Amino acid sequence: MHDFGELPGLMGGVARARQIAQQTIDFFHEAVFAHHTEEEKDLFMIVLAKAEAGEEHERVRRLVDQLTAEHRDIEAQWRQLEPHLKKLLKGDAAEVDGAAIERLVRPYQQHARIEETEFLPLSAAILGRESADLAALGLSLHTRHVVGGARQGLCGS
Repeated sequence: MHDFGELPGLMGGVARARQIAQQTIDFFHEAVFAHHTEEEKDLFMIVLAKAEAGEEHERVRRLVDQLTAEHRDIEAQWRQLEPHLKKLLKGDAAEVDGAAIERLVRPYQQHARIEETEFLPLSAAILGRESADLAALGLSLHTRHVVGGARQGLCGS
């Protein structure tokens, strides 16, 4: 009966774990995948097209290649974790591997920092040379699916 008396205190942790699992699933389905697609299809292509030939274009190309590869890695890590989170939501026995979560969270946080500190300022400078509207479009494309602090919630920043 002593152990049974501990049960109410433990339930809060289970509820919080389910809440985080649902928020993360929603974030990936509502924001991350669309964000990656739009960046790759629209923003990356516009910035590459407008970059000056030579060093600037090569810098953009390296960043675009790096960020695109990181998108694929983040998505692959997510596909491995999502089934376990869905089991957790259903109340089924689920083993959520802490190391697997770390393999997603750390690269995601680093990826977001590179986008925000390197790629976005560079793209704003490149697109802004032609028009403020293009620079604003670039920022809009980058942030469209990152609403309500969802990106910061996953990034921890």
